[in-house]
Amino acid sequence: MTKLSDELTWRGFVNQHTFENIEAVNEPRTFYWGVDPSADSMHIGNLAPAMMIRHLMDHGHRAVLLVGGATGMVGDPDGKKQERDLLSIDEIAANKAAIAKQYESIFAGHDFEVVDNYDWFKDFNYLDFLRDVGKHAPMTQMLDRDFVKSRIGEGGDGISYAEFSYSLIQGYDFLHLFRERGATMQVAGADQWGNSIAGAQLIRRIAGGEAHVMTAPLIINKQSGRKFGKTEDGAVWLDATKTSPYKFYQFWLNVDDETAEDLIKIYTLLDRETIEALIANHREAPHQRALQKTLAHEVTELVHGRDRLESVERVTAVLFGDSDVSSLSDDDLDALAAEIPTVESSTVIEALTTSGAVTSNGEARRAIAGNAVSVNGQKISEDQPVTETSLVKNGKNVFVLVRYTPR
Repeated sequence: MTKLSDELTWRGFVNQHTFENIEAVNEPRTFYWGVDPSADSMHIGNLAPAMMIRHLMDHGHRAVLLVGGATGMVGDPDGKKQERDLLSIDEIAANKAAIAKQYESIFAGHDFEVVDNYDWFKDFNYLDFLRDVGKHAPMTQMLDRDFVKSRIGEGGDGISYAEFSYSLIQGYDFLHLFRERGATMQVAGADQWGNSIAGAQLIRRIAGGEAHVMTAPLIINKQSGRKFGKTEDGAVWLDATKTSPYKFYQFWLNVDDETAEDLIKIYTLLDRETIEALIANHREAPHQRALQKTLAHEVTELVHGRDRLESVERVTAVLFGDSDVSSLSDDDLDALAAEIPTVESSTVIEALTTSGAVTSNGEARRAIAGNAVSVNGQKISEDQPVTETSLVKNGKNVFVLVRYTPR
């Protein structure tokens, strides 16, 4: 088996760490990774460190996965220009349950423990926390954090004591898990470096122990230079009710060539030989988009499972390939109907106008006359009745699903 340090380096996971030499990660240890329940789902930004964790697990490291019931009540201020809106206790509870369920899916087949930091904070007396923990946290270091400077400096919106304390609360998580679970490493996203270091320092100052931090890199879209995983509609979520499996699949399918070469290493578990062959073939024939298709296939199956992946691929083949709509199951049709306009119409022109694909019967007739309209992949030259469930296409990317109901 390839050494873990070499695997992580080749895949692009080695970012910030406190080890003197990255090869120290080859020695199995207990580590923890946490996600705050600020939403009822993780997004693909969270998925990057999760994939790094899969490699750690595969090489013998033991994982403690945290849902931040306590830290979620405060809100992480990193990167935020203003205070978060506080969630209710019920919202936090629902979000914690949803994230724990996603842990079960992403890390299926691996041994890990799920913990909630609310369990050790709920009975922690405030004065005891100040005396036992706060006394060991230098204010100068906390004030030196970039997010604090940006919030309290000129033009900043200020920061509450609650959000200012977030780093110390998270730092105590590391100390607690060091003591109670033997965790000697925290894995985090790059934006959590400062919070994680605070925990390692508490372990050294209070417990006299040694602990380390390792962060996954911030994933950047190389074409736009923006943080990866954001779209015009917002974040790309792992929850199918927030980002549909179809949209999730299409997101990966539409990644640019240069970024795809990095993402195939980070977001899939394919071995090095397979990935390097995919990249080489892709460079020879980029128009075939084999790299993006493989990326979309692998990540969608990991997050949503094989059944939903296969459904999404059938729907995609109908919309953009040569497959006929009759090949779709009822569940496939329901998935398709959620993504494109769906109508019940007796003719093609009625379908185009009712769906809003065109603004008038005249525009529909002109589109048909211009050879722009097809029904189930076949161009039509005049209006025709719809006698079965059909896919009507106008131009390259305007689709209408016509549900046929006998009259």
